[in-house]
Amino acid sequence: MNKKIMLGNEAIARGAWEAGVKVSAAYPGTPSTEVSENIAKYAEIYAEWSPNEKVAMEVATGASMSGVRAMAGMKHVGVNVASDPLYTASYIGANGGLILVAADDPGLYSSQNEQDTRRVARAAGVPVIEPSDSDEARRFTKLAFEISEKYDTPVILRTTTRLAHSQGVVTLEDRVEVENKTYERNPGKNVMMPGNAKKRHLHVEQRTKDLSNDMSDFPALNTVELNDTKIGFISSGIPYMYVKEALPEASVLKLGMVNPLPEKLIREFAKKVDRLIIFEELEPVIEEQVKAWGIACEGKELFTIQGEYSANMLRKAVLGEELDIAEPAEVPMRPPILCPGCPHRSVYSVMKKLKLHASGDIGCYTLGAVAPLNVVDTALCMGASISMLHGMEKAKGREFINDWVAVIGDSTFLHTGVNSLMNMVYNKATGTVVILDNSTTGMTGHQDHPATGKTLKGETTNIINIYHLCKAMGIEYVYEIDAFDLDTLEKTLKEEIAREALSVIITKSPCALLKSYVPRGKCAVDPEKCKKCGKCLVPGCPALKKGEDGKAIIDDTLCNGCGLCEKLCPFDAISLVEKN
Repeated sequence: MNKKIMLGNEAIARGAWEAGVKVSAAYPGTPSTEVSENIAKYAEIYAEWSPNEKVAMEVATGASMSGVRAMAGMKHVGVNVASDPLYTASYIGANGGLILVAADDPGLYSSQNEQDTRRVARAAGVPVIEPSDSDEARRFTKLAFEISEKYDTPVILRTTTRLAHSQGVVTLEDRVEVENKTYERNPGKNVMMPGNAKKRHLHVEQRTKDLSNDMSDFPALNTVELNDTKIGFISSGIPYMYVKEALPEASVLKLGMVNPLPEKLIREFAKKVDRLIIFEELEPVIEEQVKAWGIACEGKELFTIQGEYSANMLRKAVLGEELDIAEPAEVPMRPPILCPGCPHRSVYSVMKKLKLHASGDIGCYTLGAVAPLNVVDTALCMGASISMLHGMEKAKGREFINDWVAVIGDSTFLHTGVNSLMNMVYNKATGTVVILDNSTTGMTGHQDHPATGKTLKGETTNIINIYHLCKAMGIEYVYEIDAFDLDTLEKTLKEEIAREALSVIITKSPCALLKSYVPRGKCAVDPEKCKKCGKCLVPGCPALKKGEDGKAIIDDTLCNGCGLCEKLCPFDAISLVEKN
């Protein structure tokens, strides 16, 4: 058999291909993004970036209902967006296998909260499978499709940042071309009006009981490693690896399916060990259920409910070892900052000058909340910047938002901002919305979206024109402005925040990290003209710093010639040296 070192995300994509998947829909979000980027490499699978996670889940559900194996992919907060179809898809079930890949983020490496998808799955009555390494990611993906079809259910394949972005040896197998299942019209199963849903809810409850019973004797997912019985662990996913590293002689019940739990298997294991410890990251999902069954165990009284776990955590909490670990070196803090040449810095520079507050959103531009820009006041979820500005006006009146704008990126606007803007139109709002259009989904790694003209497969497609979309809503005052045209931007912002009408300003300049972006040249400082005023340093461009003599210095290895500093300098001490 061929073997290859793969990221967990890459292995999930491989497992989907081997399982005969034909349709994949996703919205990019770290740490899930690479699953879809790798799936797109397989010609046999139709793969798309959907505008948001709800749409992705609905696309996959439709494909499953037609009779083919399908999957949706997203990060944990994206599951919230997809929960509307997910909860009801649980009632409908699956014709072709239906998988939702959900990537949780213990430790909050790239997310606005630390929620646990297992909680959502329990509420929705959807089984959850959780691999612990890259090869299991491949194998469990294939098993998930089999379980989905056998038990007539969507299945969540839960991963975490550590698994998604860790590498491991993966055994490669051939693709299985699964025969398409016949579609049969069945409104009683597929149309979830109240009378039908009542009957299907009974199916969900019975399915959960069947899975709990059957998974007690399913070693392909749930395995018992009986060693020293003084201590026994119940664990799953990456935390299982920490158990094996810290206490290799301990007995372990390794769960591959973490919802529903195999009650019979857990009871049998608990009787064989003197001390039972539940080792699970984030919420005490397993622990609460085990205790509810009257089984004595330990869990969160030993371990934190927050962040990632480690082998050292086990050594200290269970073995009582005092770890000889050096204190972290005291180094200067490196605050998160926008990249050199980022068009958002230019826009925020003008807003800072005008002393505006920004109702913020989720994306690179959230960094406008920190020094030295200090413009963004809020960050809740995708699309919320527009709705929150609307709420502020309706709560406290027009005067309250006289120095406020909503900021949102192009991808996020198409994700959920469109509905929020529509709400402002419908309910007679008068705020100003600034769409920071950098022609990509920047924060997750430059994925395409409906306004870029490229699909996930790299094919050319129609471009959604954001300007015309806003005009089509009936908004009279819509403007497109170069993000680096400071004078026009300042003038327009002043006019529009004073206007008692809804307006939209679209600042258009590409992300400086796009492969298609061509820098105009480099900026350079004339030390004879520099007066040490520091105005060029205010936006916090990483390419600029103050020299020992107090004069500005530009690092030409970082500078990409965006020209912001040149425009801010009142003494013409900075000039752009264009490429030949």
